[in-house]
Formats: sequence, C-alpha cells, structure tokens
Amino acid sequence: MTENSPPPADPARRYALQGLATLLAVPVLGARCAVAAPLLADGRPFSVERLRRRAAELAQRPYQAPPDDLPPALADLDYDAYREIRYRPPEALWLGEAPFTAQFFHPGFYYQQTVRVFEVHDERAHEIRYAPALFDYGKNRLGSSALGQVRGFAGFRIHYALNDANYLDELVAFLGASYFRALGQRMRYGLSARGLAIDTASPDGEEFPQFTEFYLERPADANSLVIHALLNSRRCAGAYTFTVRPGETTVTDVELALFVRERIELVGIAPLTSMFFFAANDRVGVDDYRAEVHDSDGLLIWNGADEWLWRPLVNPLRLRVSAFVDRNPKGFGLMQRKRRYEDYLDPESRYEQRPSAWIEPVGDWGAGAVTLVEIPTDREVNDNIVVFWKPATALDAGAEFHATYRLHWCSEPPPPRTLARVVDTRIGLGSAEDRRRFVIEFAGDALPGSEKSGGAPLEANVSTSRGRLHGVVTHFNPASGRWRTFFELTPEGEEPIELRCELMIGKRTVTEAWCYQWTG
Repeated sequence: MTENSPPPADPARRYALQGLATLLAVPVLGARCAVAAPLLADGRPFSVERLRRRAAELAQRPYQAPPDDLPPALADLDYDAYREIRYRPPEALWLGEAPFTAQFFHPGFYYQQTVRVFEVHDERAHEIRYAPALFDYGKNRLGSSALGQVRGFAGFRIHYALNDANYLDELVAFLGASYFRALGQRMRYGLSARGLAIDTASPDGEEFPQFTEFYLERPADANSLVIHALLNSRRCAGAYTFTVRPGETTVTDVELALFVRERIELVGIAPLTSMFFFAANDRVGVDDYRAEVHDSDGLLIWNGADEWLWRPLVNPLRLRVSAFVDRNPKGFGLMQRKRRYEDYLDPESRYEQRPSAWIEPVGDWGAGAVTLVEIPTDREVNDNIVVFWKPATALDAGAEFHATYRLHWCSEPPPPRTLARVVDTRIGLGSAEDRRRFVIEFAGDALPGSEKSGGAPLEANVSTSRGRLHGVVTHFNPASGRWRTFFELTPEGEEPIELRCELMIGKRTVTEAWCYQWTG
C-alpha cells in the first residue's frame, strides 16, 4: 500500500552527532586524574518498576513542555562555536574504575533542552550534577552568569575499548529528543535510532518525544552496559531499558513501556532514521564526482510469511510513504550493503564504514506494517529516510503498550539465510524514450556458478502493478561473477508503480524479492 501526502512541517534534520563527536577515541587512562570529577547528589531508590510507575503517573497529568530557558549565550551558538565545547576526558564517569566510561554533552546550539542523568548503584540513583569545570570551552568566552543558569546536560556518550585495548572508542551516544546511535567494530557513525516516532510524515507535523532523564547503571563487567530512560511527549510517557553489548556487531536490547495520555493514530515503534542522497538507481538532478552518497541504500524485511524483501531507497521528488503490511515480522532494518571504498569515492565521509541497523522483534508484535518514509533532500546533511513498525490499531488514551526488540548495529543482519541477495540496482533510459531500463544484479551461494553449471535454468519472475514489461532477460555476468536480470518498463498513469523481481530455479525461489516503487 502506498500513499502520498504533503511534506511534514518539520522534517528531521541530520542528527549532528557525527560532526560533534570530535573525540571518537581517547587513550585508556589507568588512574583518574581528577580536576572536577562529576559530583553525585544523594541517592534515591531506583528500580525499573519505579521508573514505569513514574511514567504511568506522568501520563495521567497534563503535559508540560520542558522549559526553554537556556541562556542566549548558549542558545545562539553556531555549529563551529558549539564544537569548541568539549568534555574533559580525564573527568569521564567510571574512568579507571570500569571498562565503560561516560562523557556528557553540553547544552547549546540545536540542543536547547537539558536532561537529567543519574548513576545507578546498589539500587540507588545518584544525580550527576552539571559543572562548568567539566568542560573545555575552547575559543568561546562564556561568562559565569550564563553557565550558572545551566541545569543539566544535553546528552551523553559511552566510551569502550571496542577496536584497540589501548583506546576507548565512542560506542553509543544519546543526544537530542529520543535519538541514539551506536557502533560495532571498525564502523563510523551513520544512521540513528529513536525511542519513538509519532505522526512521522503527517500533514499536521511530527511530534518528537524526548528522553528527559537517564539512569546509567554502574557497569558490573565488560560485557554489557544498562541504560534506563524516562520519555515524555504531548501524547504519551514511557520507560525504556537499553542493554548495550559491544562487539563486532554491537547489540542493543530495548524494552519499552508506553502510557498514553491522548489517542495516537500514527505511532512508530523501533524507528530508524538515515540519509539517502543518490546512488546508481537514483541520480536524478545530481552533479557530483562521487559514485554514491548515502548512510543506507535499502530496506530489508524478513516478514511473518518467511519472505525476504529488499527495497532500494530513493531520494524522491515528493514525499513517499510505503507500508509493508505484515503480522509478527521476524526482522527489518536499513542496510548499507556496498562495502568498498570504490562504491563511494569519498575519502572523508567513508560511507562504506557506516553501520546497518537490524530490528529483531522479541515476542509477537501482532498486525501492523513496516512503514518506510522517503523525504526529498538536496543535501547529504539531511536525514531523509525513516522506517518503523506501525501497529494496526491506534493507541487510545489511558492505554499501555509494551514491546521488546533487539537492535543490531552491524555490517550484515544476523539471521542465517540461504537465499541469494540483491547487490546492485541500476536504472536508465530504455530503448525508447517512454521506457525505463532496470538492471538488477544478484549474488549468493544459492545461485549457479555460471550458465554452464548445468541443472535447471535460472529464470526471473518479474511483475508490475501497472504498465508494460518488455524483454525480461537473465544471464550470468562473467565480469562481476553475478547474475543479472534486466527488463524495460513502459509506465502508465501518474500513480506509483510497484515492481517485483526474484530469481527462480523451477518453482523454487532462490533470491530475496527485489521490490521497487517507480514514480515518473
């Protein structure tokens, strides 16, 4: 099902953490060299059940927006001035005491609302107090009158020896609304996750829930870190628990409990946000020396019917919303499939090192739809791709909603599969001006080694929701070692056209299904 609607009033901007994380790796320090180590307030009892009760009680009261009282000297900082403010690494929480350390982001620039952060130990939560001495302000000249009005942090980031025992790499960061990002080994920041999405791509504008409090459990070992968060928004409140397990693939287990203040028609569970500017399947209006520019190049779905679907992303001319209706999905995520430098030719951004993110639902999620939102953009600094699970029924006022899922920050999604996959999609002018040519390449062990391998022939099953298909051909491409299917489409009408292609050996499907929406 596909629908088109006006652009959202406030499309999500690129999560600016990439440029702000200037200390991605810091030396491991064996002893604390304290200058102004974070001060902890007196403890108060803490448990997940207490946090959920607080969220439930919060949802029963009228919503109060967070105060917008940041001093102008901080609120008016531009990007370059904000980047000058850095947390002092020797003052990191747990430095020299645990395998993980925490540093905090200063409020200012885009990050106008502050959050409260607590350390949890022995079932008691101690608030970590803001102090100007924790930060190096660089070239900024911010007086004590401005800094004295700050009541908290903008967010935080966790460091861990992910790639080298002698360095603490940035592992995960929470900054802005309910956004967070994480890395596996040998990765650079790319796409983001969010705690919750409400009214994404709605004509009335999107509502952005915010994490307002964080509770960091003192690490017990090097295997995992547990973070709790309180979420608040105009129409709901919630309690979240994130268990972060670092590795080649970093896994974040997410447990959430939502308590609804006002009815929510369009709620997005496990939302991911990414950027797609252009690629071989979509270079319309692009004048750029690079081959491709994107943090993600496709949506991968493992649906409840045990089908694997691959949907290449596009940078559309107008807002597009696509819903893949399903029941109890087994997984979905935004993938960065191309992993060679030559695929992008960008020595600074290194898009080939951006993580993919795979959502693995835990338990039955019932009926709903994996929903893909593609927003037009003319620059790579804008996040213009959103995907989430939309439950089939709205959330009524007074209702509770619970969900659990596992979020993999990975190069490849973890589920084992035998199907071959789509490795390239290219689109161009066909043999006539009213035709478009589609070229799809597949690779994988399920495919014959060549056309001379013998056995049953490999054939393409291609379908279209409208228009006419011409000249469907499948052959082995010896130059790439892949199988290639190409065909031409004569579009009909103004509405989007849904295309599908999968390779078959007899009646057996041997590839994931390539699904594409063509709009003229």
